[in-house]
Amino acid sequence: MTTAPVAPARDRRAQDDFLDAYEEVSRAFYDSTLSEAELARWRGERLTGVLRHVTERSPFYRRHLAGADIAAVTPGDLSSLPFTTKDDLRREMYDVLSGPLSEASIYYETNGTTGAATPCPRGAKDIVTSNTAVEESWRRMFRAHFGDRMPVVGLMGPSELYAFGDVFTAVAGSLGACHVKIWPESPRVGFRKALRLIEELGVEVIVCAPALCLSLAKAALHYGYDLARLPVKLFLVLGEICTPEFAANVSTVWPHAVVRPALYGSQEALCIATGADNGRLHLSVPNYLAEVIDPESGAVLGDTGEGELTLTMLVDGIKPLIRYRTGDLVRVTPPPSDSPLPGPVVDVIGRVADRIPLGGALLYPGELEAAVLDGVRGCLGYQVVVDHAPGGGDEITVRMDLLPGSADPDVTGDAVAGRLRALTGAVVRVVVDSELDPVTHTGSFVSWKAARVLDLRSGPDSAVETARQVAHRYAITT
Repeated sequence: MTTAPVAPARDRRAQDDFLDAYEEVSRAFYDSTLSEAELARWRGERLTGVLRHVTERSPFYRRHLAGADIAAVTPGDLSSLPFTTKDDLRREMYDVLSGPLSEASIYYETNGTTGAATPCPRGAKDIVTSNTAVEESWRRMFRAHFGDRMPVVGLMGPSELYAFGDVFTAVAGSLGACHVKIWPESPRVGFRKALRLIEELGVEVIVCAPALCLSLAKAALHYGYDLARLPVKLFLVLGEICTPEFAANVSTVWPHAVVRPALYGSQEALCIATGADNGRLHLSVPNYLAEVIDPESGAVLGDTGEGELTLTMLVDGIKPLIRYRTGDLVRVTPPPSDSPLPGPVVDVIGRVADRIPLGGALLYPGELEAAVLDGVRGCLGYQVVVDHAPGGGDEITVRMDLLPGSADPDVTGDAVAGRLRALTGAVVRVVVDSELDPVTHTGSFVSWKAARVLDLRSGPDSAVETARQVAHRYAITT
């Protein structure tokens, strides 16, 4: 288990007691020896403890949960408690914290691209419990791909105020894997130096956002590298949707590499789910109570099914959230019997705000990406441009950057157009373009939709404007 930061003396005994109990439950969970009764007892005790913690120590939750009968709330029925929303976090800021900032171990904040940046500090309990799930995922993934040896890991994170670098540094250190921070978007690194280091250091694992898998390949070709001779064997991706179709396409671009999910999470909610070698994400069960709700009405659909993911944290850290609406559309299903990791499977479909009306359909981001990339080989990037058709309805133009010689562009274009016409009923054409709009390289730094969809039917919203402002940071040639 990842080493905990040192707590103040007055809190050390309570912290140690909690971490001892957590390690026992976590180990039993990952060993598949945790009984249903033991899990139910853990969830019930942790829920009551967290509710007491936030109502005693958080000014926001003291008001927000006023009048709630905390002792009567059960893990199976959280509906008597109000939701916590992103607007709540932006309005309340530090009042959401369950304790003064001085009790935290480290400070992070959201990127603030679609609203005010909100504080996301982490304390010792938060760090250990969140990192434990990542460590277990990596241990099993590395064993499957590298046996008893540890690979060199390249970290490609978004910014210093994100937990990315610290989390994966700690996990790599705990596993005994050498890591190197190679951030191509940094002006002091850039893609050219990043590629040199990957080659010289023999970097076999790269941790990054999905879009960076393609941007890195595009940069490698620009600087004269042979992708088949670079040492990369495993991309661990996070930060945006990664459909099976996207992962399969990356493997046709990088001849010796496969794509697996590293984790699904956020600055606010920490590590929600971790990746397995079958390409699926599994909920970090000891840390959360998950609800699937209708994104329009807020009605609870259960702890499985398709809808907006809502989380209640079970760790009484510096910023536990109660019934937090993530804004993410997910599909939660029981794990397959032969799954490499325990816990329900979480398929991330996209952001609620990223649903796209096209022709006669309202598409989730995952559905649109699957239709574009299904069976496609050698795609270095794509953008979907939507406009009004001259005769009414919608006209869709898909711009695709295809690796020369990887596939017949006409055959690929006809197949993509056919799938999208069947899905939307719109007029569709496909254009092969090696110079895509630079905004496509921003990935999920702002939003998947802002990076991948150019909607000319209306003016740009704030997310699109922000993505365009930061697009220069992702240029492959500087």
